Amino acid sequence: MEVPEGYIAFIEELPGANTQGRTLDEARANLQEAVALVLDANRAMAAESLEGAEVIRESFVLPAA
Repeated sequence: MEVPEGYIAFIEELPGANTQGRTLDEARANLQEAVALVLDANRAMAAESLEGAEVIRESFVLPAA
């Protein structure tokens, strides 16, 4: 979304994945970093809540929309 200061970028389906940038390219790059940080944080919270539990972990591939 363009704003007077530049651009705001977010992933609608991933709460917390939002950022900004002076240019569209900067906003895109910042969004990639924001998504990685959100996923890392979610992974850490899941690991903590599942500590001691027996779980099956599998890779999941999601085709691009």
